[in-house]
Amino acid sequence: QVQLVESGGGLVQAGGSLRLSCAASGIISRINVMGWYRQAPGEQRELVASITSSGMTNYADSVKGRFAISRDNAKNTVYLQMNSLKPEDIAVYYCYADLAPPSNKRYWGQGTQVTVSS
Repeated sequence: QVQLVESGGGLVQAGGSLRLSCAASGIISRINVMGWYRQAPGEQRELVASITSSGMTNYADSVKGRFAISRDNAKNTVYLQMNSLKPEDIAVYYCYADLAPPSNKRYWGQGTQVTVSS
């Protein structure tokens, strides 16, 4: 089992910044990919960014150049630095962790709300 605890969401003005954190506990040695999804009201959950255990990153086109994902393996924590926030970034942000093969099981955090005022 893997437990994920998120923090860092909140309310920010357009153009501002927030940093989300996601701390993992449990069978962390088997975690491969970690990342963030988001879900806006009435929308499907979409991938925002991901990072592998070796540091390879992937971003949604909508956040490239504004968001940065990083990972501290010593602290078992993944971060999402969000800059130049826009009203369209409003969503609940969910951290996830994928175990390495052959399991490939995915675990989710509880979600944290990000609100951007215009």
